[in-house]
Amino acid sequence: MTDLKSMTPQELSAWCKDQGQPAFRGKQLFQWFHRGAASLEEMTDLPKAFRAQIAASGGISAPVVERKQVSKQDGTIKYLWRLSDGNCIETVLMGYHHGNSVCISSQVGCAMGCSFCASTVGGRVRNLTAGELLDQVVFTQKDSGQPISNIVLMGIGEPLDNYDNVRRFLTLVNHPEGINIGMRHISLSTCGLIPGIQRLAQEGLQLTLSVSLHAPDDETRSALMPVNRVYPVAALLEACQAYFAQTGRRISYEYALIDGVNDTPRHAKLLGERLAGSGAHVNLIPLNDVAESPLKPSRRVAAFQKQLLEGGLNATVRRRLGSDIDASCGQLRRKAMQI
Repeated sequence: MTDLKSMTPQELSAWCKDQGQPAFRGKQLFQWFHRGAASLEEMTDLPKAFRAQIAASGGISAPVVERKQVSKQDGTIKYLWRLSDGNCIETVLMGYHHGNSVCISSQVGCAMGCSFCASTVGGRVRNLTAGELLDQVVFTQKDSGQPISNIVLMGIGEPLDNYDNVRRFLTLVNHPEGINIGMRHISLSTCGLIPGIQRLAQEGLQLTLSVSLHAPDDETRSALMPVNRVYPVAALLEACQAYFAQTGRRISYEYALIDGVNDTPRHAKLLGERLAGSGAHVNLIPLNDVAESPLKPSRRVAAFQKQLLEGGLNATVRRRLGSDIDASCGQLRRKAMQI
């Protein structure tokens, strides 16, 4: 099957010429994909014979809404999409004063094994293609009827563990002939894969890099995040500083506060010392309960933030959205797997 949705307009034009079609058909295809065409029949400005050629090469697929939950508290929408191979992924649409943000998945499942995250239950199944990443944005916008202005790569999976497809997706979603969402409106979250961070720094993109830190010391972080045994805290922060120096883009550090694990005054003091003078922003996250995990939300969120602020760090508490609809990453997919 030819993966047309993962192609740029130039690549689509070349493919069309190979099929004996004029090059401008490539631009038409690209625009149809970004409008959310779910079938070839919708592409009414393409000749029927050409549509038959596309079908013969494998056609196109579109994600199907397996389940949709809408928060009664804040209007957050969580989608469970079923892909063409039967696998399911999650996408969350969140409304803010600055516009609508969509949080998308980068993999089916996750191999990182973080103890507080439901996404990793069952491990990684496969990477998503650039087209499947794009479809989450396009079809969330189409189904909800709400324009999307911001993208967060913070759903199921580790984006830097699927680097090539994620990088191609960024090119597609940023393209002026398509959705055209600017890089400064895109955030990418990583658990700390240093080679990926270094590679991303070379790209010179103006996106926002978010690093899931969750602990300032190796003992605590290794217990929570197996990746720390390969890329420990000191090495990770050194790579982050190099990224900031090369790109000029401030890094946001994600910190899920877990009761009695990483929320003590000692952790706050060490975190402040580690990030002092880095220009970093710390995003404190009230932990969501995950049935398979004994970890519980911290009762010291305000005190932890106060200590960081007094130490000179920029620290905010993330607004909790969709808590009544399994909005925590991986929860809805996990329930579907159990059915």
